[in-house]
This record gives sequence, structure tokens and C-alpha cells, in this order.
Amino acid sequence: MSMTVQPQPDRPDPTVIAAQNDAFRKLACLGVPPAQPIQGRMHVTRSLMEAGDGFMAEAVKATGAFDTFEPENDPEGWHDFGAVEIRGETVFWKIDLYEA
Repeated sequence: MSMTVQPQPDRPDPTVIAAQNDAFRKLACLGVPPAQPIQGRMHVTRSLMEAGDGFMAEAVKATGAFDTFEPENDPEGWHDFGAVEIRGETVFWKIDLYEA
């Protein structure tokens, strides 16, 4: 007996969300313009801003370049969370989607 997975209308398509999140990270962190206009804001913690010596710039660049999404670290497939290592320190990043 085979089961057909039915789309869930109350859940966004993960491939669409992942593409939007990837485009936003690349725009906000690397300055890469997206194919379609995208809005968003990037916020960083005070501790990241105060890390000094280019640490924040390295963290932002690594966040924009991050592409290691696996089922273990991205169970929803949204590309909305990750961690990068900068100078031996783990920096976590998160994207929250707010629909208007």
C-alpha cells in the first residue's frame, strides 16, 4: 500500500523558503544581489560587534558563504539556522521569516 503525501496548505514550501533565506544571506552578508528583490534586516549581537579585530566581518562573510545544510542541522529544509567557526569560536546565525 503506497501513501501519497498531501501538501499542507498551512506550511510554506521549504524549497521556496530555503531559496529566499539563501538569497537574503548572500545579499546581507556578501552583497550578492538576488534574482528577485528581497526585503529583510540583519541584526547582530553586541558581543559580536565588540569582538574587534575584524571578527564580525569574518563571521558575516562566513554566514553568507555557509551552505552545509544537512537533515541533522536543517530538519525543516528552510536554511534558516547555522553555525560557523571563526578563530576557534562558534558563531550561530538565525533567519526568522515574518510574513506581512
